[in-house]
Amino acid sequence: MKQGKKTVAQKILKATFDELHRLGEKDALKTFNTAFQNATPTVEVTAKRIGGAVYQIPSEVKPKRQESLAIRWILAGARSRKGQPMYKRLAQELLDASKEAGSAVNKKKEAHKMAQANKAFAHLARY
Repeated sequence: MKQGKKTVAQKILKATFDELHRLGEKDALKTFNTAFQNATPTVEVTAKRIGGAVYQIPSEVKPKRQESLAIRWILAGARSRKGQPMYKRLAQELLDASKEAGSAVNKKKEAHKMAQANKAFAHLARY
């Protein structure tokens, strides 16, 4: 939803589910849930300043933040696609995310890769 336009967001989501059904998905809600699960991160890195140096420290992501990041990444991926109405772009992004492809899943993989690379600094998380 942008600028509080709830009815516009509802219309886009309904049209997206209709488009998913038209593209051959039997259960659009199941596709949505699969895409959402595939785009949900479990770890992320947070910058922490310790002794004058800034370390990227991997940490667990709380469930509410996992939800908001997944939604944000899916919408950003849909908005980055150009040349079609929003409902078609969102439907395509959800299809890609349900098949573990697309920009939202790539963002998740990138976040996990960063956390894995900085695993050596995990002991600094308690400071």
